[in-house]
Amino acid sequence: MTGAVEFPLDLPEMSVSFDGETEIRRTILPSGVRVLTEHMPGSRSATLGYWVAVGSRDEQFTNHGAAGSLGSTHFLEHLLFKGTYQRSALDIAVSFDAVGGEHNAMTAKEYTCYYAKVRDEDLSMATTVIADMLTGSIIDEAEFDTEREVILEELAMSDDDPANVAAERLYSAVLGDHPLGRPIGGDRETIAGATREGVWQHYREHYASSTLVVSAAGAVNHDALVREVVASLDTAAHKRPEWSITAESAPHARRPSLTTPIVRGEELTEIERPGGQINVMMGVPGLISSDPRRFALSVLNTVLGGGMSSRLFQEIREKRGLAYSTYSFSSAYSDTGLFGLYAGCTPDKAGQVTELLYDEFLRVAHDGITSSELSRALGQLSGSSALALEDSDVRMGRLARTDIGTGTFYDLDETLRQLAAVTPDDVTELAQELVSRPLSTVVVGDLGSAQAGQKIQKALEERR
Repeated sequence: MTGAVEFPLDLPEMSVSFDGETEIRRTILPSGVRVLTEHMPGSRSATLGYWVAVGSRDEQFTNHGAAGSLGSTHFLEHLLFKGTYQRSALDIAVSFDAVGGEHNAMTAKEYTCYYAKVRDEDLSMATTVIADMLTGSIIDEAEFDTEREVILEELAMSDDDPANVAAERLYSAVLGDHPLGRPIGGDRETIAGATREGVWQHYREHYASSTLVVSAAGAVNHDALVREVVASLDTAAHKRPEWSITAESAPHARRPSLTTPIVRGEELTEIERPGGQINVMMGVPGLISSDPRRFALSVLNTVLGGGMSSRLFQEIREKRGLAYSTYSFSSAYSDTGLFGLYAGCTPDKAGQVTELLYDEFLRVAHDGITSSELSRALGQLSGSSALALEDSDVRMGRLARTDIGTGTFYDLDETLRQLAAVTPDDVTELAQELVSRPLSTVVVGDLGSAQAGQKIQKALEERR
């Protein structure tokens, strides 16, 4: 089958085959739980994910990262590993260590995922254990206080990395008071003020059948996985009736794909930190996840800062030796996005690097890209896309993000077709639009050294 495939929320069963080999199946249970699988011939392992369509953006603004009336997605992600009615934290850890499996979780801005990668013969165990974690957590008070300290250590570790600090602040600088501008993990103040009652309320309010998507890829049998999911939820319902497999409920509606007007937070954010480098990040509001121009954005990102042959890498590192790391990046969400540029350099080079970052961005918008750059970008994107899909982790995540996000699935062939349709004019027009949007800059480092802060301010003022 070719072309994009829609995942409607009112279709109980669907099956799609690609290239006569890969088969994707989806079942929506009466309770609203969605189960998706992609069988990968020849695989001896599988990656499984339990996804909940709630992220950091769904917390109350005054309680981001902490547990007020809604609670914290990040705090809860940690706590679900700390024990259930049936299993202790050690039991959960031993279940996966004993079979050489991997298990972890991640909190994002629009979803949370608990996942594992195991041999095919251990998939039943992984399904049962993660389901128990998700549905049967007791959020013990003592464990809550212990994990608070762990999260504070995690935040401290992140805060010691100037590039991480710059990235976190860039979102708030570009997106302002929009919920997506808030940090996923919260901060020391909000985590210190979190309460067990707040997290418990968040858990009971947002973790339910209608918000749950189970996806798996690799050596997986769809019908067997559905049976395991049903059995696990049936067990959970004895303690938590909201997970009943007989209670009828429609899947949770997807977020509307409508661009939200953005009011910029800050034009220039300066964060003084000791260290040998100045970290410079620039960003503008980007595209939403359903924007058809996202394929042109992928090309733009690749040409500008997506590899060793990109303009930023060649101009800043190869030709001038001004930085070790420089790149561009983009992220897309249901109602807004972010497109950014980064470079890390010594303080005496900060002004020149800032100039070059912005100038290369402007040059793409004013002069466009060459046919050879387009061809090279398409080759890079095609190859990296194909190589990524060798990994069951990627395929598992692709299924769930599609069902939670836009509901439109693109296989590799359709993705390559969409990329091949991108023209140099498409890239130029998009770059012109992005350049016209309010630019925010975040700099982190020893700004007084070599008058780095003054040089950066001067470079930005000259380009306004």
